[in-house]
Amino acid sequence: MQNTPVSSLVGEEYEVEVGPVAHGGHCIARTEAGRVLFVRHALPGERVVARVTEGEETSRFLRADAVTILDPSKDRVEAPCPFAGPGKCGGCDWQHAKPGAQRRLKGEVIAEQLLRLAGLTPEEAGWDGTVMPAEGDKLPQGEVPQWRTRVQYAIDADGNAGLRKHRSHDVEVIDHCMIAAPGVSELGVEKQDWPNMASVEAIAASGSNDRQVILTPKPGGRLPLVELDKPVSVLRVDEKDGGVHRVHGRAFVRERADDRTYRVGNGGFWQVHPKAAQTLMLAVMQGLTPRKGETALDLYCGVGLFAGAIADRVGDQGAVLGIESGKRAVEDARHNLAAFPRVRVEQGKVEAVLPRTGITEVDLIVLDPPRAGAGKQTVHHLAGLGARRIAYVACDPAALARDLAYFAERGYKVRTLRAFDLFPMTHHVECVAILEPAEKGR
Repeated sequence: MQNTPVSSLVGEEYEVEVGPVAHGGHCIARTEAGRVLFVRHALPGERVVARVTEGEETSRFLRADAVTILDPSKDRVEAPCPFAGPGKCGGCDWQHAKPGAQRRLKGEVIAEQLLRLAGLTPEEAGWDGTVMPAEGDKLPQGEVPQWRTRVQYAIDADGNAGLRKHRSHDVEVIDHCMIAAPGVSELGVEKQDWPNMASVEAIAASGSNDRQVILTPKPGGRLPLVELDKPVSVLRVDEKDGGVHRVHGRAFVRERADDRTYRVGNGGFWQVHPKAAQTLMLAVMQGLTPRKGETALDLYCGVGLFAGAIADRVGDQGAVLGIESGKRAVEDARHNLAAFPRVRVEQGKVEAVLPRTGITEVDLIVLDPPRAGAGKQTVHHLAGLGARRIAYVACDPAALARDLAYFAERGYKVRTLRAFDLFPMTHHVECVAILEPAEKGR
């Protein structure tokens, strides 16, 4: 028996009324026949012509771009970036929305995920429903926050630098990224030719004048001579082991938060927005209210941002254990926290290392897991340690909501939740949830 060929709907156009925003940088619409569309470059309430970009006759939903705006929203603006729009750069999701509208859309996504996955209303989560802009990000219309201190440029077949198109390996060649921090833009990566390179990541530390590029060659590709517009350290990604190795200059950049300098090596993790580390550190400390002599866990601790802040506040009689999977990040964390003799950092995956520590109780916990969240097993383990406060830092509201539901199963409720717009023009948002035992004094 022959299989009936599936008919692609890519390129088909539908005139639709745009419905609510959904997690992922798009809105939901339905065709007259009831087929669900995930529409980018649209806003709730608009009437648009949506052109299908992914999907077949048998697909549960179709992905589409709004290519003609028939009835625009009052929140719509002309995208300030010439590389934003249907079929172009996939880096920004909301260039076509006013900044205040972007934050409202992000708030609606958080509220929807909390209700659907954790059964929580904003009131039950201790959240006022707002998404706060970072300091300095409220700008006149048409101006864009230059916040992105790390930009990973994709390189096309001709050696030109650009950014990936949405859900694609295709490269949109650009001459400037509007959301790049000045320290990234001034390197001039887009003006150079990058033969035999797959990608070039540019990093401009916000806590120092350190600048760094990380080159990923194509298989067998030789490194080019790097001559950028500003002094810069050069690292390369090894095609065999994926490790990052220094070519010349420093292997790290220096960042600042909580009046302390942090070394971040080999392109390791640090918050991308220049105000993010300080903003999140303060939110976590205000939520946990560390006391002298307390013990704490800092999970997925990176280079030690939260561990350092807690250690400073619990004093010489307190103790902090950090757990981080990245080898270089652990080396940096140990260097960054060397002034605190009662801080220890272990390397490995949290779910593997935590049970081996033998820790049965702790006063405070902070966790900043990757986008997928911590997961049921880890959450249940943490809930059994009896912490009086837990701070959960989340870059994905869906993962946060799932994990909050797991915490609720083990007797922890959300005390407060705060949301911060640390990724303007994109759909990403950062949240800090503070949890405590549902029965105080247990």
